[in-house]
This record gives sequence, C-alpha cells and structure tokens, in this order.
Amino acid sequence: MQATVLCRVSRVTRAARTQLGLGSGPTGALATVCQRRHASHEADLVVIGSGPGGYVAAIKAAQLGMKTVCVEKNPTYGGTCLNVGCIPSKALLNNSHYYHMAKSKDFAERGIEVENVRVNLDKLMASKNKAVTALTGGIAHLFKNNKVLGLKGHGKITSPTEVTVMKEDGENDTVRAKNILIATGSEVTPFPGIEVDEETVVSSTGALKLSRVPDHMVLIGAGVIGLELGSVWSRLGAKVTAVEFLDSVGGLGIDGEISKNFQRILTKQGIKFKLSTKVLSASKEGSTIKVAVEGVKNNKKEELECDTLLVCVGRRPYTSNLGLEELGIEKDAKGRIPVNSRFQTVIPNIFAIGDCIHGPMLAHKAEDEGIVCVEGIAGGPVHIDYNCVPSVIYTHPEVAWVGKTEEDLKAEGVEYTVGKFPFAANSRAKCNNDTDGLVKVLADKHTDRLLGAHLIGPAAGELINEAALAMEYGASCEDVARVCHAHPTCSEAFREANLAAYFGKPINF
Repeated sequence: MQATVLCRVSRVTRAARTQLGLGSGPTGALATVCQRRHASHEADLVVIGSGPGGYVAAIKAAQLGMKTVCVEKNPTYGGTCLNVGCIPSKALLNNSHYYHMAKSKDFAERGIEVENVRVNLDKLMASKNKAVTALTGGIAHLFKNNKVLGLKGHGKITSPTEVTVMKEDGENDTVRAKNILIATGSEVTPFPGIEVDEETVVSSTGALKLSRVPDHMVLIGAGVIGLELGSVWSRLGAKVTAVEFLDSVGGLGIDGEISKNFQRILTKQGIKFKLSTKVLSASKEGSTIKVAVEGVKNNKKEELECDTLLVCVGRRPYTSNLGLEELGIEKDAKGRIPVNSRFQTVIPNIFAIGDCIHGPMLAHKAEDEGIVCVEGIAGGPVHIDYNCVPSVIYTHPEVAWVGKTEEDLKAEGVEYTVGKFPFAANSRAKCNNDTDGLVKVLADKHTDRLLGAHLIGPAAGELINEAALAMEYGASCEDVARVCHAHPTCSEAFREANLAAYFGKPINF
C-alpha cells in the first residue's frame, strides 16, 4: 500500500494531543501532525459490493491466490441479504411461527398447555438483530482469515483498471487492479406516486423493523417478499390483505398447481387476497392510509383502509453511479449489466454477477456466479445451469421449486409425466402434525429424466436441494426412487413422488 500524507509541525495543546491520540505531553510541545489524505492499493481483483455474490467471490479469489480488495458502501458487510433481506426476514419468520403455534390451538392439540401467551416485539427484533450482527461480523472475520482487504465507501470505476473508493468523510482511496468485479446487487423498486417513509408506508426494509404490530397491513404484491413479510405480521396479530396484479400468488416461476394450493393454505391462515387487481394510489389521512384499487378485468374500483402499507413490487438492479456510462458499458432496459457466459462486460477485465445482471435475483445464484466467475479469471472453466437453481418461499408451509413447471413444458411442447405425493400420507409429517402440501415432480415421458420438482410442505426449502442435485447430475425419476431414504423423514415424500412418476403409483398413497 502506498499512502499520500500531509504533515506539518506545530505546537499542540495537551487537549489536542489527547484528541489526536499523540499521548500526554507538556502543553505547547512540538508535535508532528499527520493526516492521511489518500491511500492507493494494488490488487489482482477488486470486488465492488460485499453481498452474497461479492463477499463469496472475494474470498474465493483470495483462496485462489489473488490479491483481493472488496469495497462496500454500507457500514456493514453482507449487502441486502444479510442486513435487510434474507437473514432478518427468516429470523422473524421462524420466531413468529413459534408464537403462532403457542397462541393458536396447535400447542394444545399436541398436549402442550400454555396460558397468557404474549409477543414481546422488542425482544423479537433484538433476536433478529443479533443474528444479523453475528453474520455480518462473520464476513469481516472471514475477510481477515483469507487476507481480503475490505474498504468502506462507494466504489466507482474510474478506468478499466482503477476503482475510486469515495468515503463519507469526503476523502477518496484508489484501487488499481488487473480485474474488476461488479457485485452491487439490487434495491427496492419504488411504486410510482407512493412515497415510502419506512414507518407506516414501508418497503421490505421498514417491514423488518416496525415498532408495533399493525392493525391492518395491506401488501402491494403477493410475491415472495410480500407473502413472507405478510405471514410474519399476520402471525403476530395483524389483519393482512394482499393486492396482486397477477391472477396467482407466489410470483413468477411458481408452478400453477402449487400456487393454487399455496393461496388456499394462506387463506386458511387468515391472509386475504385480491388478485387481478391493480393499485391506483395511496394517501394518508391522519393515521389511516387509503389505498385505491381497481380490478384488472372488470375495472371495479374499491378503496381499502389500513394503518400500514407494504410496497413490495420487486427489486431493480443497483447500477447507478458506478462509472459504467463513462467506460462505454451500456445497461439494458431493466438497468442490468450485459455479460457473456464468463460474466465479462464489453470490457474483458470488468465482470459482473448477481442481481445486477440477468437471471433470478437470488442470493445463492449470486454466490455460485461469484465462485465460477473468479475461477474463470484464474483460468478455470465457467459453467452454471440456471435450470438447476432452486427457489424458496419461507412461509409455513414452505414452498420450493427447481426446473420446469407444467406451464413451461406445455409451452415448449415437451411430453412429460407427473408424479405427486401428499404430505398427508407421509409418516414424519403425520407425526409432526404438519401435513399441508405435496411434492410434485415432472419427468420426460420418453427418458424419465427429472425436469422439475415443486414442493409445498414441511422443510420444502431443505428437500428441494435433493431435487437440484438430481437434476444437476441428470438423474431419472427411477434413480431417485431407487435411492434408500431414511424412515421416517419428510424426504420420503420426494422419493414417493418420483416413484409415482416412474412407475405410475407410489407405495404409501
């Protein structure tokens, strides 16, 4: 590291010496006061962004022998996922589910009798914050162990081999690197005409830190984020209404049959849905928020009243003020950075991964891209099968899928077979009194190759990884059906569904 410093010799008072960390000495003693104005770093790779894609890429690069710098504009590492996304939402989902079980008849039916069950929202939030702090601090520890230099500030590419780190104090650092990797993630997509204050009109960020349980929460959007956070506050006692432009819940990519089952189960849990409905506007009158909506098909207008409005219409790539335009790197219509199969932009030594490029905005997708991208920089092969990237909605029951849906296969003209197995017939699910949902698998009619798996039920987010592994290795449904699964486990439901697809019938249903 090279540093440019501005030094001067002057008389410094005892108080000033203490403030500057120069130690105690006689008042008026001569002292050399040095202020660092600029630092310059040399690296093989500089990564802009420390979210799941960025921090994993930085660590992998260091493990491959590259001198690596990671630049992060926020006070803590981890990006949206660890700070205001995946991690805090899963903490709230898990703990609110425990509360719901204790508050409802569920515990009593299991022979557990409790009285006067209350939610302590402050402690609930403290538990969530503890998990976030531990994991974001863990990244700093991993950086130290792997000799990754972390720099705080906004990273802007100022030449094909240089990133300027603009810090809050107005000073800049410079990183000169052979390669630059953009992993800046995404940000909340605003809703035109609705101003988010993160108190009563909130994005996902504000919904993770509400100071009170809403009386009535309206969700604009019934996708992954809306249904997860809506579930949290519904369990804690809020009335929840989801307004969705599409005619189904769960967002894009979910299988139609699974979506219908999902909506039925959430409705039974108390969440109300207004599908094929668009939001026209929202206005605040005192503590009341009035939301004007209109039917997409019948143009029927209605006004909803709530005290909390959650705007969750998706996310958009964070690609502004990165210096792309000055370098001639054009973005597509959605603000994403175009890359080739090796994640190279039009400038070969500048790469991009994660939410700021094409594909699903998923933390694990960004992680995999980060790993294979830096392996490619090191001279290795680059390969990702996006058809084998799973998706999960962490409600209860969980919803998970990987590969093709029935709708996809019909549109593509692929002949297929379907295998299904309900959790109501699974021994472990029955033991646990957690039987909502099913496993559905899709296979090529002629080769029996597994083409897609769609689950709604207990531990679906864990079980889907067996399907992803099978698909990655080109397994047939017979292959899965002939693998011995431990009994009693929920994973047996996945085996039975594959048996149904291959043989035509499961054993236990």
